[in-house]
Amino acid sequence: MRCDSSRPQDTEAGPDGLEARIARSVAATGPATGARSTTEEIVAWLTERRRVHGTRIRRIPFAELDGWSFQEDTGNLVHRSGRFFTVEGLRVHDADRAGDLWQQPVMMQPEVGVLGLLAREFDGVLHFLAQAKMEPGNRDGIQLSPTVQATRSNYQRVHGGSGVRFLEFFTEPGRARPLTDTLQSEHGEWFLYKSNRNIVVETAEEVAEDPAAEPDFRWLTLGQIGELLRLDNVVNMDTRTVLACLPASGGPRPARHTDAEVSSWLGDARARSRLRAEPVQLARVRGWLRDEQAIRHCDDRHFRVVAVAVEAEGREVGSWTQPLFEPCGPGVSAFLFRHFDGVPHLLAHARAEAGLSQAVEVGPTVCYTPDDRGRLPVYADFVRAAEGSRVRYATVLSEEGGRFLYAENDCLLVSLDGVDDSDLLSPPPDHLWITPGQLGALTGRGHQVTVQARTLLAVLNSGAASLS
Repeated sequence: MRCDSSRPQDTEAGPDGLEARIARSVAATGPATGARSTTEEIVAWLTERRRVHGTRIRRIPFAELDGWSFQEDTGNLVHRSGRFFTVEGLRVHDADRAGDLWQQPVMMQPEVGVLGLLAREFDGVLHFLAQAKMEPGNRDGIQLSPTVQATRSNYQRVHGGSGVRFLEFFTEPGRARPLTDTLQSEHGEWFLYKSNRNIVVETAEEVAEDPAAEPDFRWLTLGQIGELLRLDNVVNMDTRTVLACLPASGGPRPARHTDAEVSSWLGDARARSRLRAEPVQLARVRGWLRDEQAIRHCDDRHFRVVAVAVEAEGREVGSWTQPLFEPCGPGVSAFLFRHFDGVPHLLAHARAEAGLSQAVEVGPTVCYTPDDRGRLPVYADFVRAAEGSRVRYATVLSEEGGRFLYAENDCLLVSLDGVDDSDLLSPPPDHLWITPGQLGALTGRGHQVTVQARTLLAVLNSGAASLS
């Protein structure tokens, strides 16, 4: 394949030019349409990398953690370097829900990491350099990761391991041209005020041309990533959130609410929220028990804090131990959608999470983990009852495997076209019908859209599912 070695043209820098290039990349799913390889070859490559790397994960008691310990005075779980992250406590009160006060462990990671995709044009089609990367919390070990996926502690080599490949394209000014660059939140239920830099940069340099020299990296089109997003647990969370930040093709569409009205709706939800979170020492968290193997809720619900030992080839460090958060069951993340005057709209939810820096962000219609009390959020029944052609997308996707153990969500897009329900046409104040384009515009501003909603936006941006 020939690659144009000149610098990307300035005429492509505007939003219309970039959107057109993204549309071509979405349409390219194989060599006949401009991709450098077939999706089947990419699946075979991932399978081979899993075989070669031979990852081993085992649960261990806290006493076997190397470099991690519980502080005597606070009970916080910390690393001896003072870096990476800590497990501390959180006290949460929601004044809008009488008596709703709870406490829990929470991850504190003030460092801003880099989640970066390197882009390059081959024969007129934009490709993205993806990595086959192992994370200890992934059920299948290796998943499709961004080019760079690293915390500040990782790329500053606090662990004493090797450097991060291709990091220079994202950290050296002028090395590559940014296509998108925003700070985004992560899971506000498990992190407190966590942000990562989501960035896509384009280069004209000849990079990762030889598969033998870079066996863990491959160039893929957006369309191929979309095809992989139809498979369970193949495309990791970090790739999905970066893809969600790219502008979608298609241009503006008539919407039920103006962009100003959507911003006002979110601003009003934030102003009305009386959710308050206060960090506390882990030793003072009530309702949770610690034994040799885990920190767990007294009813063994929600999630657990556990420890693992990892052996893995192809990482900056070949073996290590660390804590992970383990949900007590799979979650559900779903957008309901319907067409108004021929234009698809998503039913968005102004979702409050204690660990979000702004308390409220735009989330999917429903986002929850079923528990033994049987409590379900509003509209969950529509998702549970959906079947046949109403389900436009249904795939199991993992959350961030570097911090969470086997955290998975059933991710769905469910059509409500033809459903006659007044509550859907006039939803409660914390729900609003918005277009995918409006959701994308909010994402581009940073810290407006939850990580779960960004996953489903990536599904749409990559062509993995259609709302038509």
